[in-house]
Amino acid sequence: MSDLPGIVITGASGRMGQMLIRTVIESGKARLVGAVEREGHAWVGKDVGEAMGGAAMGVTVTDEPLEAFAKAQAVIDFTAPAATIEFAKLAAQARAVHVIGTTGMSEEDIAQLTPCARHAVVVRAGNMSLGVNLLVQLTKKVAAALDEDFDIEVIEAHHHHKVDAPSGTALMLGEAAADGRGVALEDVSDRGRDGITGARKRGDIGFSAIRGGDIVGEHDVLFAAAGERITLRHVATDRAIFARGALKAALWGQDQKPGEYDMMDVLGL
Repeated sequence: MSDLPGIVITGASGRMGQMLIRTVIESGKARLVGAVEREGHAWVGKDVGEAMGGAAMGVTVTDEPLEAFAKAQAVIDFTAPAATIEFAKLAAQARAVHVIGTTGMSEEDIAQLTPCARHAVVVRAGNMSLGVNLLVQLTKKVAAALDEDFDIEVIEAHHHHKVDAPSGTALMLGEAAADGRGVALEDVSDRGRDGITGARKRGDIGFSAIRGGDIVGEHDVLFAAAGERITLRHVATDRAIFARGALKAALWGQDQKPGEYDMMDVLGL
């Protein structure tokens, strides 16, 4: 067991954090060697298994990430942009693979990961599932095949706790559609319609966000023209698919050179 890669989970108390912890423990492919929470959190100093309401796991929740990262081969991080940037710097110091599932990161945030990737493997993706990454590839191919007579809309739905919109996955899909058409998403993105907005601009890629209940994640890419529509769809019913993808990325990263990667690299797509 000791020769298995050691994994640290940040944001341990969150829904994804707890799912990631269970996924690592149950995988038989890695060891849980650390669980990180913010300073002052009620879980700090407690065994993470007991904090989750179960049996002790022998891992104490800490608010000292560098200390935890120094014992690990990989860090899996589904937190918030500001925290992720700091974790990236510390993971680079520890030469640990940093798997980032954090969404809502700005271009400026993402740019701050580049220096870290000179020293460690950084795998960042808006979505870690195989199905979504296949959908991204299909979106790019369909967008390349259809001209601007087909309007493109990305519609996403998530639970009411989600704090960012459009979702990271929706933006991945929008980028794929823009790449397929040979344009920059920032030049054609239409993210808000309210009131008298005027007619839809030809060539724009629109985004709509739905928030409600416990929806894990649903994404549709609609290509609509006069007389016909094409819809590409992915529905996630269990966030375990994201945890399994993140663990796969952490294991894959063990054999890679420092640099920036995404799930397309991990999955060989």
